[in-house]
Amino acid sequence: QVKLVESGGGLVQAGGSLRLSCAASGRSFNTYAWGWFRQAPGKEREFVAGISWNRANTHYADSVKGQFTISRDNVKNMVFLQMNNLKPEDSAVYYCAAGVVAGGRTILDYNFWGQGIHVTVSS
Repeated sequence: QVKLVESGGGLVQAGGSLRLSCAASGRSFNTYAWGWFRQAPGKEREFVAGISWNRANTHYADSVKGQFTISRDNVKNMVFLQMNNLKPEDSAVYYCAAGVVAGGRTILDYNFWGQGIHVTVSS
């Protein structure tokens, strides 16, 4: 059974940092692209960051460029999201996802999803 589990979320003050992790089990995702999405209350799920299977390419939403960094560890079957200088508007449920579409930015580009983890940034 394929399972993606996020960790590392929580409450942080504005200006602080968090590092989200996503661990996959049930199959190898070494040839898959990874992505992070987020969904704030009352809003649609939006793309945050993506990384290619070989780490050669990363891409970000304009709103987080220079603030967030995505990385992956193919040995551990994990993906990470380093979030710095967090702002209240970054508060959301964050989801990791895996898919076969390189450079994917939409929900439809990803086939496997985690359950999500809360990130709350206080002002």
